[in-house]
Amino acid sequence: MLRNTAKLVVFCLLLWLPHAQAAITISAARVWPAPEYTRVTLESNKPIHYEQFTLENPDRLVIDLKGVEINGILNELASNVHSDDPYIKSVRVARFKPGIARLVFDLKSQVKPQLFNLMPVAKYSHRMVLDIYPAIPFDPMMALLQEKPVIRTLESDPATVSQLRQQTESNSKSSRQPEVTARTLIVAIDAGHGGEDSGAIGYRDTHEKTVTLAIARKLKELMDETEGMSGVLIRDGDYFISLNGRVQKARQVHADLLISIHADAFIKPHVRGSSVFALSKRGATSASARWLAKKENEADLIGGVNLAAKDPDLARTLLDLSQTATISDSMKLAQHVLGEVGNINKLHGSSVQQAGFAVLKSPDIPSILIETAFISNPSEELRLNDKGYQGEMARAILSGIKGYFATKPALSKPRLVQNKLISM
Repeated sequence: MLRNTAKLVVFCLLLWLPHAQAAITISAARVWPAPEYTRVTLESNKPIHYEQFTLENPDRLVIDLKGVEINGILNELASNVHSDDPYIKSVRVARFKPGIARLVFDLKSQVKPQLFNLMPVAKYSHRMVLDIYPAIPFDPMMALLQEKPVIRTLESDPATVSQLRQQTESNSKSSRQPEVTARTLIVAIDAGHGGEDSGAIGYRDTHEKTVTLAIARKLKELMDETEGMSGVLIRDGDYFISLNGRVQKARQVHADLLISIHADAFIKPHVRGSSVFALSKRGATSASARWLAKKENEADLIGGVNLAAKDPDLARTLLDLSQTATISDSMKLAQHVLGEVGNINKLHGSSVQQAGFAVLKSPDIPSILIETAFISNPSEELRLNDKGYQGEMARAILSGIKGYFATKPALSKPRLVQNKLISM
């Protein structure tokens, strides 16, 4: 009797096992194109096991998803890829064999894919993340040069202006000794969050990543209209950039400052006001600053960082805290900006706060983080969505930056980059 029962149990297990293995359900499929890379995210109720390989002539990336049956959401992945995606031409979804779904990415060029899994965090379940990078890495400095091809020099020397323009157009300038010129001050503008990481969400479903990008774009527009100054957007779309990636991008364009723009949230909806933060080496200046830094530093967990990818600059950049002079300059910059922001909105704190924000840990670029308002406050959420207030905030930040630069005349000296003297 017991032997027959055991056989029945084993038989039932054998019948159940294939269904258990195929019980992975795709609940969301998202595509986030960006200049540097395109991210594809599949969200599921269980971790996805996969195999990948690439093919050439034409370039394709093939990913087999084990234990995944095709459903309507997975089939919709193809419609999420747009024609202007920089790396993906199209996606095909098909059943390769029982229990295995095959994704074929038709590519626009050769790529270096990174595929990894993320554990559940915040509002997300298990996620399989595919990051498609170009075979030749994106160069933000070259993009900046292409955006501003004309080199601005001392207006008192028109002959030099003409000569440098001719050299730039003929692409022969890199082989010559550059002329002495006045350079433009470069400000890296970091719109907080993006992509999978929406940031704080307001009562009316306003996403922090949306309003921070709107203010950042307005600030760049104002900077580019200002003589001797140029803004560089760290993020110019709805996609994720790691905290270290933001620091590295600012350094790659040789920024003089980094301004990180955010919109705070709190559990109590009546809390309001703007704040300005700088990096601290010794700990936070208040419990609220410590709490906020912890929340902002968790952006990498929510946005999704590939921990298996080793960045040789990570330890040197984020762990080098021998930056007393940089922090001192950051505090001066923050004080100027705080004073200007206080003219358009109530201040949550009357002085500059400090905490261990990862995005501020550049050892050589004065960096500040601005909480423009509390998105969790219904009235401030309305202001954050108002283009007029966004413009006022951008102008206040710019006025503070100008006040800081006015105390730093040494920053007007020429800049030599990659044997090219440039002004952007």
